[in-house]
Amino acid sequence: MMKLVAISAVALSVLAGCNSVAGRPVLVERAGPDELLKLRAGPGLGFKVVLGLPDGTPLILRDCVTELGQEWCRVSLANAPGVTGYVASDYLSGR
Repeated sequence: MMKLVAISAVALSVLAGCNSVAGRPVLVERAGPDELLKLRAGPGLGFKVVLGLPDGTPLILRDCVTELGQEWCRVSLANAPGVTGYVASDYLSGR
């Protein structure tokens, strides 16, 4: 019984850590002065580009996944929450 309680506590702390990321505001950074970060329909380079986002664009972080060694985060535009997609986490503030 004690093992089950310990495992449950670990599982809850992992889930709590994941949830603390969801809904956090972030900004696009390091895209470059004349470049746009590609907001994609899915987590990877093979997905359609939805929009180009300039540095400083405010986003809401939803969740992140790793595909082929690259972390991709599902985000929505802070000013238009219905517009969602995936960006490489390397280009988000605080990542």
